[in-house]
Amino acid sequence: MTPVVVVVDDHSVRHQVHLRSSAPALAARPAAYDLHMTTDTASAPAPAPLPLLVLGQGTDLHTERGVECPGDLPAPSDPDLVERARAAKAALGERVFVLGHHYQRDEVIEFADVTGDSFKLARDAAARPDAPYIVFCGVHFMAESADILTSDDQTVILPDLAAGCSMADMAAIAQVEDCWEQLAAAGVAEQTIPVTYMNSSAAIKAFTGRHGGTICTSSNARTALDWAFEQVGGVDGDGKVLFLPDQHLGRNTAVRELGLSLDDCVVWDPHRPNGGLTSEQLAGARMILWRGHCSVHGRFSVDAVEAARREIPGVKVIVHPECQYEVVERADEVGSTEKIIQTIAAAPAGTSWVVGTELNLVRRLAQQFPEQRIAFLEKNVCYCSTMNRIDLPHLVWALESLVEGRVVNPIHVDPTVAAEARAALDRMLALPGTTHKD
Repeated sequence: MTPVVVVVDDHSVRHQVHLRSSAPALAARPAAYDLHMTTDTASAPAPAPLPLLVLGQGTDLHTERGVECPGDLPAPSDPDLVERARAAKAALGERVFVLGHHYQRDEVIEFADVTGDSFKLARDAAARPDAPYIVFCGVHFMAESADILTSDDQTVILPDLAAGCSMADMAAIAQVEDCWEQLAAAGVAEQTIPVTYMNSSAAIKAFTGRHGGTICTSSNARTALDWAFEQVGGVDGDGKVLFLPDQHLGRNTAVRELGLSLDDCVVWDPHRPNGGLTSEQLAGARMILWRGHCSVHGRFSVDAVEAARREIPGVKVIVHPECQYEVVERADEVGSTEKIIQTIAAAPAGTSWVVGTELNLVRRLAQQFPEQRIAFLEKNVCYCSTMNRIDLPHLVWALESLVEGRVVNPIHVDPTVAAEARAALDRMLALPGTTHKD
């Protein structure tokens, strides 16, 4: 059985995946946030037609990702998994460089050579050109970014190809191209610049590059939006930004940091004709927000913030800007994953925090800073389920396969797509200030 190679081109995602059971694709996800919120996000869009597959035997040519495991995937109950991972990593030496995203489980982070957010990790990989194998313990779009930035002599490996991102999957390239055509038909495309969040597929980044736009992270979203508006007459002009794929980051940045109003923002729903918007709404909008969200951050609620303030005297609330606008407005601090870590690390002993981001990271912060009281903001929110598909058995399988001379789950972005995506990334890197953290 040959390794899976995922190839992305500028119009679709081509693939062939073999699974280990005939289990069907997972059903469409329910809405991932409070249905009583006041901004126009009362129901989640159905994911783009790229369902997340479970491990199993079989083939589905209509999906972006799947899993192939030549040989046996180690059992999670194997008591020797830790030693097997250590032995495989030692045998590979400097030929392998393991990247661990902040949201990974501790058993995986233990074997990471570096940890961080997605784009920082991709750049870390590019800074290690002597390592022919990059094992990315993250999700699919992150591995794509690493493949774009690393050399042709390096191979990026994703231990489980089913480790996707629900937000990235909410913007399929065909949907985005259709949106652009409809913006052109409405007469607003020429005064619109796309700005795409890092949490997006290579194909969407390439679209952004083709249309003169830039990528942003949650750290530099304001700088990216400032730049974009400058291309179309400035923040006080009539130009527009098409913000992909996270509506919440786009809205929070535009309203809270650029001084636009909520009325300046409209939401493009790819599942409705003309995005569910009238020509008048498009003409009057400054921010055209794609109807996408993070399935973890989108769940944090105003009720949870208010409950934390009632139950924990003097508590400080810190949340990620992918959260809903109403939640961000009620927080004491808002920032990227890196900023959350840095803020808590610098806080005085005895500070009480509730943190609105992924649970693996919150638990790790509580362990690292026991002198502070650190709690998870939302009692009913789970781990990032797709990130958690990267577990110790998959990592061991990927590493031991390399020891045996077999490359599994390589991620290869089509060269044309990579070049166009790189153009958008380079525009981001040319922006002033901090550009390398999510």
